[in-house]
Amino acid sequence: MKGKKLCFVGGGRMAEAIIKGLLNKGITTPEHIVVSEPRKDRGDFLSNKYKVKVFSKNPSAIEGAEMIVLAVKPQVIREVLKEISALVTTEQLIISIAAGISTSLIASYLGEEKHLIRAMPNTPAQIGEGATVLCGGGSSTPKDLQQTKNFFDSIGISIIIQETYMDAVTGLSGSGPAYIFLIIEALTDGGVKVGLPRDVAQSLVIQTMIGSARMVSETGAHPSQLKDLVTSPGGTTITGLHVLEKNGIRAALINAVEAATERSRELSQTTNS
Repeated sequence: MKGKKLCFVGGGRMAEAIIKGLLNKGITTPEHIVVSEPRKDRGDFLSNKYKVKVFSKNPSAIEGAEMIVLAVKPQVIREVLKEISALVTTEQLIISIAAGISTSLIASYLGEEKHLIRAMPNTPAQIGEGATVLCGGGSSTPKDLQQTKNFFDSIGISIIIQETYMDAVTGLSGSGPAYIFLIIEALTDGGVKVGLPRDVAQSLVIQTMIGSARMVSETGAHPSQLKDLVTSPGGTTITGLHVLEKNGIRAALINAVEAATERSRELSQTTNS
């Protein structure tokens, strides 16, 4: 990434999360990042905080950029694609993170000969712990996919998938941080209810979540196997697990992912029609 001009069309929260992650990891420097952001207050914020160059118009921003990240809301992406269609070249790599927008829709505006990548990152990218999936479209090549994968690997992990899985990814990892935040909040409240100071309860919950996730990742063991290691006969853990199962936590989480996926499909059909 170093030395390459990177343009973000749209300076919203996800664009900021990626910019912050890239700069924190030293993947690139502020002088190689430009942002197109029509809202002056938002543009001033990004310029002052991250020292990146901000333009109010898309044509000025994308000129000379080797990578262009489309980070606008789905409702306005057609307008943006119309505006830049005559300006984008086959030398530029176009990465869309607009939720629900297919590569075929983007290609219908920019042309099938363009190098197009669709990606779905999530907000932990801003601390270098993002989870991103991506797929190719237009005339993208394996090299384009690998370059984009390297880009998102620098701020977490990334996985190349088929585009048909994108709605499921949205329901799982795209919306997933909100599920986890809710669980952290609920467990912290549980700690407070049994007498712990809130700061102590939250610190314990956070480290327990981090440590448990790393155990699954680093041991390669199935979660049920690790769960059984903590669960003694007649002990406290099995008592707590029984209450969770009785109240349907497993079904609730599965249903949440399913519902969010279905909603993503509905929105995708609307935005791509």
